Parts: sequence; C-alpha cells; structure tokens
Amino acid sequence: MATFAQDLWESIFTPGTTPTLLVATNVTFACLQLVLLLLLVATYSIHFIILSCLCGGLWWSINWFAFELQAAQAKEARDKARSGQRAAAQASDDSETEVETTFVAKGKPAPGSTEVEVAEEAGNLKLRAEPSSGSKSSGSKSSASTEDEWEKISQSENEKDK
Repeated sequence: MATFAQDLWESIFTPGTTPTLLVATNVTFACLQLVLLLLLVATYSIHFIILSCLCGGLWWSINWFAFELQAAQAKEARDKARSGQRAAAQASDDSETEVETTFVAKGKPAPGSTEVEVAEEAGNLKLRAEPSSGSKSSGSKSSASTEDEWEKISQSENEKDK
C-alpha cells in the first residue's frame, strides 16, 4: 500500500497517464458510484440517478481519453522505430551505391539532393554616390546619415520658399 501511495504521488508529476493514476481514478469513480447508489436507496431522489449518469459519463470519457493517448504514443513509437530502421538501411545503401547527379530548373531542388543552391538576390541594391571632397562626411559609401539627408531636403525646401 505504501508503494502504491508513493507511485501515485510520483505519477501526479509525470506528464501523461500512468497505470497507477488510472487505477486510482477508476477506484475513486467506483467509490463515488457506490455512494450515489447508497444515497439513492436512502432518499429515493431522482437527483442521485442524474448524478450517477453524469459520473458514469465522466468516468467513461476519462478512460477513453487515456486509451487514445496510449494508442497515439504507441503509434509514435512505431513510427520512430521505422524511421530509425529506414535511416540505418539508407546509410548502409549509400556506402554501396554510386552517387547520381541530376540537374533541375533553377529554384527547384532535386529530390533527395544534398547540394546547396545559392539563392538569387531579391532586389537590386543601389550604392550611394560618393560625396564630393567639400562635403561634411568623410567620404565612405555609408557615411551619409539620415540626418544629412533630411538637412538636404530642408535646405531645398527653404530655397523653394524664397
């Protein structure tokens, strides 16, 4: 019993469902159904029938969800094992076969190709003209700042206003 309690406590902090957690859930729902039956017999109230149906539906849905989760995990494990076998088979096949080179249209990689294709430039970049020797900047291509551009615009606007 102490081992079950310890396993239950640890399963709370384990992601997913564990067998210990499912056993505890099923025992708890069975006890709740028993209590609802006893209350129904003691009071003859329809409320306990409705509560028992709700409890049964919740109990079934929790077990269904746990079953589906286990099935999905088993499928994922099978897929990983198959992909591992395929990778091992491909590695052994690669060492025994010759490499075939295929050429395809630009922009479309060859199926199974491991070559890297250099992408084309998306847009045309225009370099700024080098400033004359009498300007404020030092003469490098990127020395003209945004503030210098705004000063030029404001000077041309002042000249238009005159």
